[in-house]
Amino acid sequence: MREVSPVQNWLLIMLVMAASGVLYSVMFFQDSRPFIGAIFALCMGMPIIAFERKVFLRGLQRRIEQLPTFTFFLAELFIYEILMSVGFAAAGLSLWGLGLITPSSWVDAVVLPFNAFLYALAVCSLMIFVLRVRELLGRDVFASMLVSRYRKPVSEERVFLFIDLVDSTTFAEKHGDLRAQQMLSSLFAAFAEPVRKHKGTIDDYVGDAAIISWPLERGVKFARCVNCIFDIIGAIEADAENWLKTYGQVPRLRAALHGGNIITAEIGVDHHKITYFGDTINTTSRLESLCKTLNRAVLISADLAQRIQLPSKVVAEDLGQHAVKGRGQSLGVISLVKADNRIAAPKLQAGVKAPT
Repeated sequence: MREVSPVQNWLLIMLVMAASGVLYSVMFFQDSRPFIGAIFALCMGMPIIAFERKVFLRGLQRRIEQLPTFTFFLAELFIYEILMSVGFAAAGLSLWGLGLITPSSWVDAVVLPFNAFLYALAVCSLMIFVLRVRELLGRDVFASMLVSRYRKPVSEERVFLFIDLVDSTTFAEKHGDLRAQQMLSSLFAAFAEPVRKHKGTIDDYVGDAAIISWPLERGVKFARCVNCIFDIIGAIEADAENWLKTYGQVPRLRAALHGGNIITAEIGVDHHKITYFGDTINTTSRLESLCKTLNRAVLISADLAQRIQLPSKVVAEDLGQHAVKGRGQSLGVISLVKADNRIAAPKLQAGVKAPT
């Protein structure tokens, strides 16, 4: 599936928003200058989309997300009204100043009409619903389900990243299952931005583990799959004080990276899901289990490492061949560590590209 850059994504949103304004002008005013409606729509709608996507007012967004559902809905509606009103006033005053509109008074230029508010609210709500469903399913999964790409099983290559929370059982025994679940929710929320940044998809949560994947070409490009796990670890370390204050400890992770051929298929009747089958995903799971045995935080298979230009912040240590349960042959295993955590970089395994 072709990559869509953040710029292209925002341009598409702006195009849809502008088109809704043109449609409003044509339907209700038969305006010969539909670009006026497009300008109003962009000024009213884009601040709401930006707010929903946490471009600004992130603290406010986090606080209202903690509210009960009905109160959350009212709070969102109130914020939408404010943002649309400010956007309408800014557009109206600007167009009036440029002589593109001639309102009977300044009030008509800055006060949002009720019918326009309802229309804008409906358009924004629809767009936000689509964006949230896409975020819930993952961009690739959402698009694939729309076009029924995996209705029939497809063979493809993917990279998998398995991440597991260390000592989660001990934490649950000490603090209770409810507190442990709250910690897991906070932890998985911390994964979202690095995964989004590096164009991955969170495919599933299994207990205290998360499964993240990329199409292989996308995952190895710019070492995205490697950068993703170290950005996750870095984000947790940077927020260590808050973790200690909230949960009394900083989460420690074990992670494994492997890639190869798998079968992807859409399954289910009432509840549809895109899932993966094959040795690659099983091997990644077994590799993650080796982290504990080898006392390493991040492991990558030698097969995958050979296809990646490792970033300068990461050092690779060849751990040799290891037997993997359920696999007929041994697997070359490499440990990855942040460069500033090592005094000197060990010799790389033959075939693994040196850091740039």
